Amino acid sequence: MPMIVRNILSPVSLLILFLLSPVLQQASARDRIPLKKAPATSIFEKKDSWVDETLGRLSVSEKVGQMIVASIDAQYKSNTDKEYVLMSRLATEGKIGGIMFLKGDVVSAGMLANHFQSVSTVPLLVSADMERGLAMRLDGATTFSPAMAIAASGDPTLAASMAKIIADEARAVGIHQNYAPTVDLNINPANPVINTRSFGDRIPLVISMSAAIIEGLQSNGVVATAKHFPGHGDVTVDSHFALPVLEGDRQRLDDYELKPFRAAISQGIMSVMVGHLAVPKLTGTLEPASLSKTIVTDLLRDEFGFKGLIITDALNMKALNDGRSLQDICVKAVEAGNDILLFPVDPEGAHKAVTAAVECGTIPLSRIDDSVRRILQVKRWLGLDRKKLVDLAQLQDHVASQEASEIAEKIAADAVTLIRDRDRVLPFRIPMNGPIVDIILNDKPGEEIGKRFAERLGMDYALIHLRLDPSSKEAVFKSAAEMTRGASAIILTTGIQAFSRSVPSKLSARQINFVRDLPSMVAPGTPIVFVSFGTPYILEAFPEIGTALCAYSENEFSEKSVIQVMKGELVPKGSLPVSLNGGLP
Repeated sequence: MPMIVRNILSPVSLLILFLLSPVLQQASARDRIPLKKAPATSIFEKKDSWVDETLGRLSVSEKVGQMIVASIDAQYKSNTDKEYVLMSRLATEGKIGGIMFLKGDVVSAGMLANHFQSVSTVPLLVSADMERGLAMRLDGATTFSPAMAIAASGDPTLAASMAKIIADEARAVGIHQNYAPTVDLNINPANPVINTRSFGDRIPLVISMSAAIIEGLQSNGVVATAKHFPGHGDVTVDSHFALPVLEGDRQRLDDYELKPFRAAISQGIMSVMVGHLAVPKLTGTLEPASLSKTIVTDLLRDEFGFKGLIITDALNMKALNDGRSLQDICVKAVEAGNDILLFPVDPEGAHKAVTAAVECGTIPLSRIDDSVRRILQVKRWLGLDRKKLVDLAQLQDHVASQEASEIAEKIAADAVTLIRDRDRVLPFRIPMNGPIVDIILNDKPGEEIGKRFAERLGMDYALIHLRLDPSSKEAVFKSAAEMTRGASAIILTTGIQAFSRSVPSKLSARQINFVRDLPSMVAPGTPIVFVSFGTPYILEAFPEIGTALCAYSENEFSEKSVIQVMKGELVPKGSLPVSLNGGLP
């Protein structure tokens, strides 16, 4: 991992950075200012002269701008790039209060953060979704396993160490807020959008692990965000594509979904993200929670007493597509009580709509002032009023360190979970007289998941690998069956993220039957191991396979750990953080 950063930060790259970002000189290491570390209950209640003065001099337009976080790829292209020019203008005109980085690289992110900060009068709140670390968005950073893997390790100290590294890497490139942790209880195995992003379905475990993440982030100067209020775990629809419905009544929510949020608020989390999901037994309608005053203000703000930032889930998601325009959605979100409008596809249009609503009296100015005050309080806590630029010359000291790689590797190794090993085939003990056959099982055509694992496996064993997906022809299945007959061992690998008996499988009937028939195809005693680099639920769906391992994610450390288990170099000690519910009907 460190080699990646050294390659990115070549002498030529550093020269370009200094030429393109003259403001860099303002951000030397000696300018580092210790961050104020205080719980949300004090941050959002005390008076502050900088906050008062800044709020007092902002126009209505600039106040509304503080509530809008626009998105941009963290990839520097040129000063004439369309998105670069637009974001620069919006920052200069005070029409945005923050930016959210999408995909890119660490050098570009730091350079862009410095540029946009330099043209903005009020410091920007820079954010990203970094559930699995900064590398989830930016090449060159450390890759971590998802929440369910962290929970499987059973070690909150590892979670806290990971969060500290994420915070350090994020601040090094100018990012201040992480849209994590996901505190949703993944109660429904069919959940297509949360699943391994959750710490599991056990309340104490989810609270313990999320508390460690919150502490690791906020004690190291990054705002943590609990999501997706009031709970996105017990749904079967992906809110990126349609509106999920959470069917629980208030008693059910109090007993399950709401408990991790209450715990995070009690701990002093600074931000909560509201999900795009309907909760009809609370609201009486199918209105998304993110647009519901009943959920955002009455429940979260007033009843729960949450003092911090309330942020919508991304406003580009199709769960909100019910005929409303983006402008109407943004006005409704502000009326509901959200402080920050995240990722409107047209940030300038969102700004115009909310400003107009304030100017015509639809939204009281006091409502805007309340949100902007909270936003400024967070920026003050972050120290952005004194130092808003980062020193990119120090980037290699803070990103993708050897220590970070060791923590990521430790999490991946401790997470590997042996679901079952009925025939005691692990570790492999028999002589490998024939090749190992690795069959990659995908639930949609065109995926590359499993390719790198096969390549790594081929470095230790004579290997044949092939891929089965729903479009595979009968000839491919016949070939696969023929290959297994002379194999020393069979490994089934998959990266499927959601799988349940309660919803139709994306696997074809031919794929399902092939897996079920596999034990009868091979010679007696041939080891067969099913490895999931995604959801663990799929492993229970095929009880015919006697040995099953779950690594929860496909990253280099997880792949290495699984191979070590097969070779007897690692004893799997992960503990399953969810309850499995049987196989396919």
